[in-house]
Amino acid sequence: MTTPAITAHHLVKKYGDRRALDNLTLEVQRGEIFCILGPNGGGKSTLFRILSTLITPDEGMATILGHNIVTAPAEVRARIGVVFQSPSLDSKLTILENLLCSGALYGLQGRKLQKRLDEVTTSLGLGDRLKERVEHLSGGLQRRVEIAKCLLTSPEVMLLDEPSSGLDPTARLDLWAALEKLRQEKQVTILCTSHIMDEAARADRVGIVSSGQLIAVGTPKELTSALHGDVISLTVNHTSEGADQLAKKISIHYGVLAIVIEGEVRLEHTQAYGLAARIATDFPDDIRGLRIASPTLEDVFIARTGQLFADQKVEPRVLHKKEKS
Repeated sequence: MTTPAITAHHLVKKYGDRRALDNLTLEVQRGEIFCILGPNGGGKSTLFRILSTLITPDEGMATILGHNIVTAPAEVRARIGVVFQSPSLDSKLTILENLLCSGALYGLQGRKLQKRLDEVTTSLGLGDRLKERVEHLSGGLQRRVEIAKCLLTSPEVMLLDEPSSGLDPTARLDLWAALEKLRQEKQVTILCTSHIMDEAARADRVGIVSSGQLIAVGTPKELTSALHGDVISLTVNHTSEGADQLAKKISIHYGVLAIVIEGEVRLEHTQAYGLAARIATDFPDDIRGLRIASPTLEDVFIARTGQLFADQKVEPRVLHKKEKS
């Protein structure tokens, strides 16, 4: 049986009394594009820092390609490529100069370095722009240069933290097309973190994190299909008894679970349009607005947590002194 590319078993990371990771366990298979989806503060950046060997967990263990990230960090680092959320390019240098500097840091030189430069820039569509300064590139192109740097050492696993942060929708699509091409051509395993729903929906599998826990994992289709039909959202009239009372009446009257999120009544049903018509007829004085939509990954998050996707405490961004290198 093939060893998974990435494993995490019962990871715990504490910052004071708060658990940024709380007994988190997951596996990422080789050649897979896996997205850790969660709101800011959900735990995804802490997991990313652990997997990239920047910090160590307080409890549990993790491996990359069979190597323990704590006891064998050098073996792990030799096999991974990391793209951080914060830019790491020198904006005054050209694409080529940035890549040459990065290659030199990894000990690449001569024909070997030139071969790797040719391969990664061709694969990412950068070959005809090598003499352009980074400061003149679009955000999407700069991100591709970051990925090119990451690929110089031929990593078997790529870790990307919020890879399309700050990119417009078109640049985001281009970036994901490039990642898919890398997976197909190089069989690279890709794990990324994201808070963007449509980005996560492009991955092979998604792990949704909340308050440091993995609350759902599966293909995007598996996760949304697990909900019971389409989602009905109701806004209440200001003169009504309120969303809580309307949710209670709907739950009792129709035998379905209705919850209140941000003042809206939400419920799922396999016959959503028919049920919505009945609700509008039975409670006309309570309802100001009604909409029906196919379930999304955000609906999965709401169903599992009872919270909107943005409702999380902010993760610590500064490492404890004992963790700094």
